[in-house]
Amino acid sequence: MKTRQNIVAICFDRSGRMLSVGRNNYTKTHPVQKRYADRANIPQKIYLHAEIDALTKLPYGAIPKRMVIVRRNSSGLLLPSKPCPICELAIKDYGIAEVEYTL
Repeated sequence: MKTRQNIVAICFDRSGRMLSVGRNNYTKTHPVQKRYADRANIPQKIYLHAEIDALTKLPYGAIPKRMVIVRRNSSGLLLPSKPCPICELAIKDYGIAEVEYTL
């Protein structure tokens, strides 16, 4: 069985105010996740990614400028969290200029 990771994505506006927080989920799906998975030619990736969750939770009219993505293992150690092709498409479409992630 694959190890489940704790991934968190946080969107900020240009003033640095937090707009939304998203977490990966191994049981929930979302139409936005499916649409971007299809566009990235990875249709089997239907479960909600943290980046997509954060983007769908943005307040109406909010314009995100920066997204921070953090992945931790069960011991709390930081792990690499570069966005996957699905999330890269979504981040680009939402116009997010800065993306920070753990290395």
